[in-house]
Amino acid sequence: MLLSNYISEYKKKTKTSAKIFAKSSKLHVNGVSHNIRFYEPYPFVVKSSKGTNLVDVDNNKFTDYWMGHWSLIFGHGKKNVKDALQKQIEKSWMYGTVNEQTVRLSEMISKAVPVAEKIRYVTSGTEATMYAVRLARSVTRKKIIAKIDGGWHGYTSDLLKSVNWPFNESESSGVVNEEKIVSIPYNDLEGSLKILKKHSKDLAGVIIEPVLGGGGCIPATPEYLKGIQEFVHKNNSLFILDEIVTGFRFRYGCLYPTMKLNPDIVTLGKIVGGGMAIGVMCGKKEIMEQADTTGKKKSERSYVGGGTFSANPASMTSGHATLSLLKSKKSTYSKINSLGEFARKEIGKAFDGKVAITGKGSLFMTHFLKDGVEEITNSSHVAMCDSQMLAKYHFKMIAHDGIFFLPGKLGAISDAHTKEDIRKMVLASSNFEI
Repeated sequence: MLLSNYISEYKKKTKTSAKIFAKSSKLHVNGVSHNIRFYEPYPFVVKSSKGTNLVDVDNNKFTDYWMGHWSLIFGHGKKNVKDALQKQIEKSWMYGTVNEQTVRLSEMISKAVPVAEKIRYVTSGTEATMYAVRLARSVTRKKIIAKIDGGWHGYTSDLLKSVNWPFNESESSGVVNEEKIVSIPYNDLEGSLKILKKHSKDLAGVIIEPVLGGGGCIPATPEYLKGIQEFVHKNNSLFILDEIVTGFRFRYGCLYPTMKLNPDIVTLGKIVGGGMAIGVMCGKKEIMEQADTTGKKKSERSYVGGGTFSANPASMTSGHATLSLLKSKKSTYSKINSLGEFARKEIGKAFDGKVAITGKGSLFMTHFLKDGVEEITNSSHVAMCDSQMLAKYHFKMIAHDGIFFLPGKLGAISDAHTKEDIRKMVLASSNFEI
């Protein structure tokens, strides 16, 4: 079926969304408050969500695999989290002072994440990575930060480089000091070390996602991560892992201990906030204490703040409720990881070798192969695939099958999903004409 037919079907189902989004477009840049939430002809407008489902203002129901930017590991409106939030909101949702809820969440994180000897909260992943690289520069007294081709660490100017193909073009006007950001090829240790050695004298640190999220849902090889870490530590630079997507996604804790890695700083977000706004920077005590301003001159400190809403009691409460449930409900990870493996295997079968399925555990992404690409190990391979076909595939499921992926993005399976949900998605895939 042609894309135009799916668009016509979608428009018939989403007339109220069209009217509301027209108003939104007059008030907001591109009608949205996050660039990726816009897709043609317009995004539907959600009025409620529960479990696996989003319900729009036209009463269409969608099985959701976007799951709140992959933050809702238990699905929408989980009762345990909702009940904890309701109890907290009765007391209040904003203090602007120290609260016990923060201590309770930090105790859980510090026990589950070995490197979290000291913690600082913010309200987004962007802030967490922004402060992490500032801290690295402060500790090492060096200025260059290396990141991955295709790596996404939020909109901070310190890391806004080589996110989208072609990687050698600037991501945005208004970004300065791009020469202080170096980009290295993912899963290519020899190529990465060659670049890092060139900048070794002024290299403050390297920041890497152990599973490249926005860049194609691609796991890093343990050998690659270990090789980068070895070089960084010998160079007296810092090894920073961005586990904002992967933290508490595959296991209770972070992914890095399973690879026997020793990061200096780890950033967290998404799941540890239980669906509320959060960002976390945590790390080794001697490094994190560089952010302690007590009795220090300006030149001696790393000025790492938080913000008005950092460590607010609502986010701390929802995060604590989510981690508590993850810790007690041991079947969660085996269930969602198994469903992820099933999804990757069956979607691959449905497309009979015409796609590559990347991912790990409960995360998965479909890539329509072309231009001789046979496997996906880095974002350059992703860029060579048929991104328009991927967007059409996702939009077809929205318009025709009642299944929601943010077009072009990876999918996340929650504890609320069932094998039957996955089968329906596989059936929708088998009915898609390439």
